[in-house]
Amino acid sequence: MSPVGTHVSPRLSVAPMMDWTDRHFRFFIRQISARALLYTEMVNMNALVHGDRRLHLDYTPAEHPLALQLGGDDPVKLAECARMAEEWGYDEVNLNVGCPSERVQNGNFGACLMADPVLVRECLTAMSEATNAPVTVKHRIGIDELDSFDHLRRFVEVVAESGAARFTVHARKAWLKGLSPRENREVPPLRYDDVYRLKREFPELTIEINGGVRSISEIHRLLHHVDSVMVGRAAYQEPYRLALVDAELFGEETLAPTRAEVVQRMLPYVESQSRAGTPLNRISRHMLGLFSGQPGAKAWRRHISENSHLPGADERVLVEALQLVPDAVAEQPAAGPSGQPLARSTRSSEPRPAGHSLAALP
Repeated sequence: MSPVGTHVSPRLSVAPMMDWTDRHFRFFIRQISARALLYTEMVNMNALVHGDRRLHLDYTPAEHPLALQLGGDDPVKLAECARMAEEWGYDEVNLNVGCPSERVQNGNFGACLMADPVLVRECLTAMSEATNAPVTVKHRIGIDELDSFDHLRRFVEVVAESGAARFTVHARKAWLKGLSPRENREVPPLRYDDVYRLKREFPELTIEINGGVRSISEIHRLLHHVDSVMVGRAAYQEPYRLALVDAELFGEETLAPTRAEVVQRMLPYVESQSRAGTPLNRISRHMLGLFSGQPGAKAWRRHISENSHLPGADERVLVEALQLVPDAVAEQPAAGPSGQPLARSTRSSEPRPAGHSLAALP
């Protein structure tokens, strides 16, 4: 495990997403980008204090830089969880003050905490005192009728007294009643200008913007106004979009495996997880969007969906699915804004074999 706090990047992160950003997804994304900060799904503080810690906290070292996101409202329990995160080697600990689901509200955490900035400050202060890792907070621009910029500014002003290392601001308000979590990600309008203004009024704070980001060009535009950008659903639904970020945002000179190389890199992981009893579909479901928008994408998705749940399904299902994708697509390098291919990654120690035969792959 990497030393706590040493690899956290403020430039780009992939959002914590329930049922999506588990350890298998994170390992998959690491085969595309080595530099983006990744998050766990939100973990309820009670699940860590009273439950199976290994179930919620284990990960592979390749997932660094990695942040643990917590849900809760009890400073003492959250402090204990922050200590656990440091013991497990997480690079950052984050408090969720943005989730609007009724289940989360019933536990008095998530977005409803925006109505109580003093409690949020107490939680973050206790967490910071319990760990040497950066402690951050993710929140909305407002909730229900508490959605003015003045309310947002007051919330941040109070919470900043905790010394929070970064404020990740979802640029939509949340309706705690009447909208589902999915609708709360789509129906309230994006208000980027409020987040820009927040950065102008608190220049000393690290402000990250979240909501509706789908492209590298958008990220570049947003970085003129804020310190960092968090990408959510686009990173899950079209993960190969992240192939450019290491070069374009972090200045890496070697970048971007082809999609075929991403699959190749996943094969040893899938094999080892299969031996440990992990069903293939728990991993492969995160890979369905790898060829999104490309010829062969439908055949790729269909073969995996129809076969990954079958008894004995293993890495061969992925190789067979790859054979259904045209070589010109699978082997095409990622291209920068000019349309020219960027430098090929040297992270893979073995050259890509011709064709997609299982015998040719390790």
